[in-house]
Amino acid sequence: MSGFTLDALETIIAVRAGSGDPGSYTRKLLDAGMAKCAKKLGEEGVEAALAAVSGDRIELVKESADVLFHLLVVLRAADVPLAEVYAELERRTVRTGLEEKASRPAE
Repeated sequence: MSGFTLDALETIIAVRAGSGDPGSYTRKLLDAGMAKCAKKLGEEGVEAALAAVSGDRIELVKESADVLFHLLVVLRAADVPLAEVYAELERRTVRTGLEEKASRPAE
């Protein structure tokens, strides 16, 4: 297993966000604003779903990496640290998924 982590990716994104490098894709996305960042996340999510449905394992891996990257860019744009997402996942895993879902307020 690789030693690469989402925490490492979050750090890379933070460094690139603050770099001021005009050639940085991360910086360009963040400068374009939340709507652009969220749009890219949505596009990558759809591409990952399509790769999964088509059974294309290689494309699914690539698109999944894109989804994770763009999710972390959106979190950065929203000033939400990955640690908060981890805490929410931990909170949810205390119960079964069905128990957790049943505890949510009705929409």
